[in-house]
Amino acid sequence: MSSVSLPVVVDELLSQARTASSGRSARTVRGHAEHRLRHTVIALAAGNGLSDHESPGEATLQVLRGTVRLTTPDGEWRGTAGDLVDIPNVRHGLTADEDSAVMLTVGLGGSRV
Repeated sequence: MSSVSLPVVVDELLSQARTASSGRSARTVRGHAEHRLRHTVIALAAGNGLSDHESPGEATLQVLRGTVRLTTPDGEWRGTAGDLVDIPNVRHGLTADEDSAVMLTVGLGGSRV
């Protein structure tokens, strides 16, 4: 059994994001060959984000800290700490309105080893 302290990871990644030229930092906390899900914590300094990109397939986004906006051609979803959303299977972007951290969970498919 393994565990991760998400508040500790968020603090570390936000510290890195605030000094990174990209304004972001990320770490996969779970999701290796033996897993069917990959969990990645992404920290974004205020005003930074991920430009529009294709959907990774079945995925969710959980806001761990701060406020973010997930944008698609059809609209925008605004989330705050504790919110969870299914990522639509369309091109989308993510912007942090304040220093924020999210957990991206992606289904990897296949069966468990």
